[in-house]
Amino acid sequence: MDITGSFRIPASRERVWEALNDVSILQACIPGCLELCKVSETELDAKMQSKIGPVKTTFNTHITLTEMDPPRRYVLVGEGKGGAAGFARGSAAVSLAEDGDETVLEYTAEIKVGGKIAQIGSRLLDGTARKLSNDFFTKFVEAVSP
Repeated sequence: MDITGSFRIPASRERVWEALNDVSILQACIPGCLELCKVSETELDAKMQSKIGPVKTTFNTHITLTEMDPPRRYVLVGEGKGGAAGFARGSAAVSLAEDGDETVLEYTAEIKVGGKIAQIGSRLLDGTARKLSNDFFTKFVEAVSP
């Protein structure tokens, strides 16, 4: 499943970059995030609760930041394990561009799922992924805006 999006954020590119790397801001913005810990400068561990259709589970997730070009872009690569519910793994390229006093954030994500959640159906998975993404960025824009 592939997801793309673009969001206009009324803040400088440097401020948006800082927020994208601030564990407390991210934890507050990620839907269902129970824990988010910085393991190193390029690694995060998270515990996230998610409900996709009839399947509700907690994912233990490891995320690695690669291809870092501060404050312009990076790629997140991650895998979440949800026990009997299955797994999700994927990557997301995030880029930031200045546009006057605002920043345009664009992302492209590729996600693969397995186990029970893979049996739910692509339409429901796609809808859930888009909703979670929009929920995150709505909260993120609020957190970063002056």
